[in-house]
Amino acid sequence: MYKVIARKYRPQSFDQVVGQEHVKKTLRNALIQGRVAHGYIFSGPRGTGKTTMARILAMALNCEGGPSPTPDPQSSVCREIAEGNALDVFEIDAASNRRIDDIRELRESVKFLPARDPYKIFIIDEAHQITNDAFNALLKTLEEPPEQVVFILCTTEPQAIPATIVSRCQHFAFQTADFESVLLHLRYICNQEGIEADEDSLTAIALSSDGSIRDSLSTLDQAIAACDKKLEVEVVRQILGSIRSEVTDCILAAIRDFEPKAILKVTAELMKDGQHPQHFCRELTRQFRNLMVMKLENNDTESRLVTASKSERQSAASWLEVFSREDLIHYVQILLSLYRDMQNATQQQFHLELGLLKLVYAGQLRPIETVLSGLEEPRKSRHPGSSGSPKPTAAPASRSNSSVQPSHQPDPVLVPMPPWSGSNSFEDRLIRKLHENDQPTLASMLSQSVLRHEGNQIKIEATEGQITLMELSIKELEKALASLMDSKPSVKFESVVSSSAASKEPAPARSVDPAAPASEASVDSTAEKRALDDPAVREIRKRFEGRVRRVHDLRKETS
Repeated sequence: MYKVIARKYRPQSFDQVVGQEHVKKTLRNALIQGRVAHGYIFSGPRGTGKTTMARILAMALNCEGGPSPTPDPQSSVCREIAEGNALDVFEIDAASNRRIDDIRELRESVKFLPARDPYKIFIIDEAHQITNDAFNALLKTLEEPPEQVVFILCTTEPQAIPATIVSRCQHFAFQTADFESVLLHLRYICNQEGIEADEDSLTAIALSSDGSIRDSLSTLDQAIAACDKKLEVEVVRQILGSIRSEVTDCILAAIRDFEPKAILKVTAELMKDGQHPQHFCRELTRQFRNLMVMKLENNDTESRLVTASKSERQSAASWLEVFSREDLIHYVQILLSLYRDMQNATQQQFHLELGLLKLVYAGQLRPIETVLSGLEEPRKSRHPGSSGSPKPTAAPASRSNSSVQPSHQPDPVLVPMPPWSGSNSFEDRLIRKLHENDQPTLASMLSQSVLRHEGNQIKIEATEGQITLMELSIKELEKALASLMDSKPSVKFESVVSSSAASKEPAPARSVDPAAPASEASVDSTAEKRALDDPAVREIRKRFEGRVRRVHDLRKETS
């Protein structure tokens, strides 16, 4: 009967295990020094050699000549352990033997001496499946077992094992094999089997395994069955569902040329060919990630951090000069978010189309840093000696309780002022009061409007939509106003144009608290005029089509 490659080439010694150097070194030294523990936990992803290492440790402990770090795979004891027929090595599947009654039977078996070999070894696979009650029944036995007993618990979910069990065992965390190690092992297997395989075929198989040696050998077995003695890269990619580099080139060209229709066409062809959307997104993310790594390493297509075949590297080289580092980082972020969203999506094709369209339109957006960096140009024209520089305006009048301001004071600037800030103007006090009265929507509408306060007359300038919303809550607004005024307020609304149109008109005058001194109001008015006349401020209003709501003079805050 045919034996699959994963079983045929299962390691029979520590040297044959791919990777896991930290585990092999520790176990070898423990065998040499005679410091073998009574309990071990082998945890890690699937196919990384946990059960295989447990068997090799059992061979080393029950070696015919005594415990040895180099057991003979051809000895009768080692062959029995490899075939699962050893008298004193028990492999237990915890998925089907997880109840407390099963553990009680195991405890009774522990009491008896080994039948032939030096140690009685219990290998418990999928140990996280054991119930809490069963773990509690095993606790005392695992803490103080007989000298000739060794427990090895193998699991892919170490977090599911109780801490009381973990604290009584030596824990080894197995790691996935790196790409080069998997590729090298696949070449070795192909040479042993007389299979002709090119680099691209083996690379596709190695990438699909995600560092799992067993998965890569299972895929290799499937590819050999499809291609016989010579692996063909197209057949291998079809088996794995890998995307061709031509498809990636079409997507990159659509992003470069801003052709959303081409993206939809590519997606339709993929679905017609039976490609799984989430798997395609995963593969595309890997290829964009490779582009990003190459770009970050100064266009190095031979970087060891890149997981790609030679043909993929050559194809990627032509795109490195097209996209910047920031672009590629942004694209990878979009694809990662898309892959996460598709995990629970019912209409995965629609999500895929939308995510790929985001890649196209993301290339047309300018980063906010780029937009703001251009704002320095208008300010340069204000420097002395520049052509067309405006004449400096007169210094604002000083406040009555302060000395004359020095000439080197900074210009007034526009800063955001949230409703809960330290400002004490009438408008800000009203907004804070609305928040205290649990009226955040009304407070938000008011913060986007212009309020004028004259005696008990309150005039609010806002858009028609904002006025409609505020009129629905007029009683709450009047209640908040009454708490801040001595007399009953009279509220009047006045409609203004939207913010985009208002940006072309002069900014509305800033509301001034009537209780403020006249000299301070004069200073505020002058500061506002100077700020709004600033070239950088005008450029901001032009680029973002916004309306300036509030102006703050930093000289007042620092004096």
